[in-house]
Amino acid sequence: MARDIDAEIQALLPLAPAFLHILIALGEGERHGYAVMQEVADRTAGRVKMSPGTLYGSIKRMLAEGLIEELTTGAAGADERRRFYRITKFGRRVAAAEAERLTSLLLQAHDSGLVRGDRSDGATDLRRARVPPPPPLLPGRVPR
Repeated sequence: MARDIDAEIQALLPLAPAFLHILIALGEGERHGYAVMQEVADRTAGRVKMSPGTLYGSIKRMLAEGLIEELTTGAAGADERRRFYRITKFGRRVAAAEAERLTSLLLQAHDSGLVRGDRSDGATDLRRARVPPPPPLLPGRVPR
């Protein structure tokens, strides 16, 4: 029986935020775990800092789902103890589908007035869209 790749992709959506951050970090090339953590922190200006537990728990699940693969050898001159990872073709397709899903959601937020920005040409310049920050959490309060 032939695989239904589109159904497999849809079954993984929406992606956990950690998964998407890892896929984006691996999008430009192979990295070891600590480099993935650094890349995520750099790309988010320090707003997202993955703990080793979150990173390696996510990596374990992503390996099982076929989103990433572990390389048998790392970069030349790299510490032999480091494990290197790269995104798979399937992982790229899943990341692209998630990006499209999030873009659609952002456009809906814009249309509903939650996001400010110019949409006169039928599309939002997503780099200029502004989503208001969430209110600060008070100790002992659970967000609804």
